[in-house]
Amino acid sequence: MERATFSKYSWIDFFFSVIGVCTFLVDWGSDVWVATEFYCRGDLFWFAVLVGLMVLSSVVVQMFSWFWFKYDRQLLGFSARTGGGTELFGDQVRLSCVLHVLQLGFLCRHISAIRQGFRVWWRKEEGSEYAVYLTHDLSMLRLIETFCESAPQLTLMIYVMLHTNKARTVQFVSIAASTTSIAWMVVDYHRSLRSFLPDKAKQGWCSALIYFLWNLLLIAPRVTALALFASVLSGYIAAHFLMLWLVFVLWAWRQGTDFMDSVGGEWLYRATVGLIWYFSWFNVAEGQTRGRSIIYHSFITTDGGILLVTWWCYRDPVQTESYALTLLIALLFIYLLGLLFKTLYYCCFHPKLWRPPVREPGLPDDRPDAEVSFRDVSIQDGTLSSQLLNKRMACHAAHFYSEQGVNRNPDSTNRAEPSHL
Repeated sequence: MERATFSKYSWIDFFFSVIGVCTFLVDWGSDVWVATEFYCRGDLFWFAVLVGLMVLSSVVVQMFSWFWFKYDRQLLGFSARTGGGTELFGDQVRLSCVLHVLQLGFLCRHISAIRQGFRVWWRKEEGSEYAVYLTHDLSMLRLIETFCESAPQLTLMIYVMLHTNKARTVQFVSIAASTTSIAWMVVDYHRSLRSFLPDKAKQGWCSALIYFLWNLLLIAPRVTALALFASVLSGYIAAHFLMLWLVFVLWAWRQGTDFMDSVGGEWLYRATVGLIWYFSWFNVAEGQTRGRSIIYHSFITTDGGILLVTWWCYRDPVQTESYALTLLIALLFIYLLGLLFKTLYYCCFHPKLWRPPVREPGLPDDRPDAEVSFRDVSIQDGTLSSQLLNKRMACHAAHFYSEQGVNRNPDSTNRAEPSHL
């Protein structure tokens, strides 16, 4: 079976890596600023919640990074192909473990990607495949970090503004930083998936804009609805999250996810997927994608409606009179607009619809398009291919860009596992 030839590392990849670490540092700095403000003002509860979100997000991201660090080095020839000096901590497992325990593994991955990218792009050294490999992992880790920290923190900041009925500069900075983090994650993650397209279809600016908008327009009403509910029944928001999170984790388990290379890692992935589902759709298995998406959006729409009705019934009519009705109408309009943009993207801007897949001589004409389109995407099975391919992101890309609802051949060796939002 032929293997796809994927894009080489370029200055755009280097630019995204640099902006990614800058965004990470700015987001982290704004978190510390907000936490300090809460502590100095005596808001110890909100301080504890914010610090808890920061710690939880960091621990989860470091755990994924550590799991992947161990998995990659079990691949035959990985160290020889990447070179011992390409990562900041190289192949020193103990040093890497210490860095991850100190919550520095994610930052070291960023620095390693920039360092390797500079060698490849500026100095024209070898190692382009590994530089791309690092950027793919970072895009996935940023996705996890965004929904473990930025989305919950955005909910918290909106809740604080509603609860106190006033907004301070630090809160606006936090909201802007969280929103920027989510926006950059969406564009960067989608761009990373695009690099796995066998036909090298590039993401046009219009496609990127539509893709960004439908994600943002669906996430924003969800976050706002949660904040509004918390502003009137703050004692129940934790119970609401735990109940839905448990249901989502069980649903991920029932779908038979197979993303990580160990049982513990897989349950960590399912728990993380449950957290992501609390805010946005994330497909985790092949098969009837459209059906699962409809079920999810129907459930989230119903849940969001219940949250808003609860807020409307328990709100302070005098304090919220000036914006309550307008806010409800705006949230409904934004959500429907997000669904419209999502439909528009899949109908007009999805790369699989831009150009038909190239059929090899001798292939049957009735072969499913999804199978043909990704016939060359080789997934690592314990050994390295002739090209250093990131199995995790290749799985995401193969499933995300295959046609929704198409059942793949169960005997195929090119099985694609989890996918995207």
